Amino acid sequence: MYQKTTLANGLRVITSELPHTRSVSVVFFVGAGPRYEMDSQAGVAHFLEHLCFKGTQKRKSAKEISETIESVGGVLNGGTDKELTSFWCRVPSKHFALAVDVLVDLVFSPRLEANDMERERQVIIEEIRMTLDSPRQRVAMLIDELLWPGKPLGRDIAGSKETVCSLTRQQIIQFHRDHYLPNNVVASIAGDIDQKQTLDIIAEAVHQWGSGKIPSGFSSAGSTGQKRLTIEFRETEQLQICLGVPGVSFFDPDRYAVDLLSIVIGEGMSSRLFLKLREEKGLAYEIQSYADHFTDTGAFIIHAGVDPEQMETALKVIIDELFATKDSLSEVEISKAKEIAKGRLLLSLENSRNVAGWFGAQELLTQRILSVDDVIALVDAVTKEDLERVARRLFDPKAFSLAVVGPVRKADSLERILNI
Repeated sequence: MYQKTTLANGLRVITSELPHTRSVSVVFFVGAGPRYEMDSQAGVAHFLEHLCFKGTQKRKSAKEISETIESVGGVLNGGTDKELTSFWCRVPSKHFALAVDVLVDLVFSPRLEANDMERERQVIIEEIRMTLDSPRQRVAMLIDELLWPGKPLGRDIAGSKETVCSLTRQQIIQFHRDHYLPNNVVASIAGDIDQKQTLDIIAEAVHQWGSGKIPSGFSSAGSTGQKRLTIEFRETEQLQICLGVPGVSFFDPDRYAVDLLSIVIGEGMSSRLFLKLREEKGLAYEIQSYADHFTDTGAFIIHAGVDPEQMETALKVIIDELFATKDSLSEVEISKAKEIAKGRLLLSLENSRNVAGWFGAQELLTQRILSVDDVIALVDAVTKEDLERVARRLFDPKAFSLAVVGPVRKADSLERILNI
C-alpha cells in the first residue's frame, strides 16, 4: 500500500496510491513536541506550530496562506501532540503541487515575526484558559501530571500561561532551527497520485533545505512519583475523575493486548464499564477507557463523570471491574474486541488523510511501518491468557493514580480506596 523513499537531505517520503479517490492528502510530521522541551520553554512547540500559519517568506499573512488552499476547495490545518507536530492539507488531486508548495513553505520558512508572535501569544493564553475552565479537560491534564511528574509528558501541550508569557522570539526561532530539519521530518502523501511524479515534486520543493543534528527528547520512562491523588475543588454539578496506571510504549510486545483490554473494559456502549456503571447502576452518563502509547512509556486511563454523592461507589465499581479482568474474560468478548479493533482500523483508512497519517506517524515515531495486515495479524494473535496476564501487569492495587475535579474537599475516603 505504500512506498518509502529517503531524499538526499534525509527527508523521508511515504507515498500511497489510492486510485479510487479524486483527492490527495499531504501530511508533514515533525519530530517536535513537549517531549523535546525544557521546563522553561514549555509550550514552545505548540506556539511555533501556531506561528507557522501566520506568514511565510512567500505568503506574508495568515489570510494569504488560507486563501491559497481554500480557493481551490482544499482544507489546511495542523496540530501539536506530545511527541510530534503535524501540518496537513487535503486538496483535489490536480492541486497536489500547490498543497506541497504551501506545506513546505509553512514548515521550512515561516517568518516568525515579532508582531505575529505577540498577537498569537494572547490567542494561546485564551486557549489555555479555555482548557482550564473545562473540568473534563482539566482532569485529563491532572492525571498526566500524576503519571509523569516533572516530566515533559506530564505537562499540557500548550504549556502554562507563565511559560507562554515568558517565551522569546529567539527561543522560538532556535527551536525551529533545531527541530524543523528535513532529516527530522516525514512527508506522507496518500490519494490520487503517481508515485514517481510525487517524489519529483517533493524533491524539488525541499532540495535547498539542509539536514542537521537532531536533538534527543527527554525521557519519561520510570517517572511515576509518590503522589497518587490530586483533587481540584470546583463548585460543579458533576465530578470528573480520571483513574490511571502506567501503561506500555509503542514497542512493548503487550501493546496490542493493552489496546484490546481497553476495548473490553471501557470503549463503546457494550464495554464492561459502560454496561455496569451506566446501564446497570446508573452511576454515570459518560464512562470510557483509553490507552496512551509513547516511545518509552504509556498509560491506561479510565475517565468518568459522576454525581459527587456517588463518587466512592462509582470508583469502587470501576476498580472491581478492572480487577475482574484478571481472571474472568470470555472468548466471546475477546473475539468482539478484536473485531472492533480491526473494524475501526479498516474503516478509518477509507479516508486519504487517515492513510497518510497512519503511515507517516508510524515512520516518525517508531522508524518502522506496519501494514494493515501486519496489525490485524498482531491483534488476532492476542490470546485470553495474554489479556489476563496484561490485566495482572497493569492493575496493581498500589499502581493506581487518581485525579478529581469537582466539589470534593476531603481526600480520606479516596485514599482508602486507593490503598494510600
